[in-house]
Amino acid sequence: MCGICGCSDETHEVENHTHHHTSHSHDNKVLIEQDIMSMNNTFALNNKNYLAKQKTLALNIMSSPGSGKTTLLAKTISDLKNEIDMSVIVGDQQFNFDAEKIKSNGGRAIQINTGKACHLDAHTVGHVIATIPLKERSILFIENVGNLICPAMFNLGENYKVAVLSVAEGDNKPLKYPDMFYAADLMIITKIDLLPYVDFDLNKCIEYARRIKPDIEILSLSSVKGDGLADWYQWLKQKNI
Repeated sequence: MCGICGCSDETHEVENHTHHHTSHSHDNKVLIEQDIMSMNNTFALNNKNYLAKQKTLALNIMSSPGSGKTTLLAKTISDLKNEIDMSVIVGDQQFNFDAEKIKSNGGRAIQINTGKACHLDAHTVGHVIATIPLKERSILFIENVGNLICPAMFNLGENYKVAVLSVAEGDNKPLKYPDMFYAADLMIITKIDLLPYVDFDLNKCIEYARRIKPDIEILSLSSVKGDGLADWYQWLKQKNI
């Protein structure tokens, strides 16, 4: 039995069946989708309550593949590991490259391979959270599967959603994927050291993001050159109170 959600093996079987069941009826499909979201929200609330008891700040880090979120997390852990206890749950379809990169920088990382699933869900994340020795005022980064659509729909029990966007992707992404940037509490624009070499208007991207969500917080940085990292670290420390 799980210490967070209280599920049994039978629950796993039912949930997996629900996720993969295909109905020829549109009404049944809608009901199944509603049931999946309802179940996920229940597990997310369980995760949130558990993390609150542990006094742990949880961040759901979302982006398209190649945005630089793993590099940012690895750099963050390398720079702050003597000040803050940090753990990372890494979601990918296959392999453990990102988790190994986190570990090589001195971090605690646990890999979740989702197979064909395009996002992490609260139930799976909850089982992993239960295995992590969380200290008071620690930070849990949940690095979601690279995708600008599905992860925005699924709460994991996090305190904040963070959307990461690199300058190599184009400044119009907030308008093309509005659900992601509407869901996010913070947008991080990465790889700003590449601005002289790419067609990316920083001010326009910020304006687009605030058109979608006026109160979204925005940081710009380069994990490689170090520009803007101090603002990111300050944001983390302010939230981790």
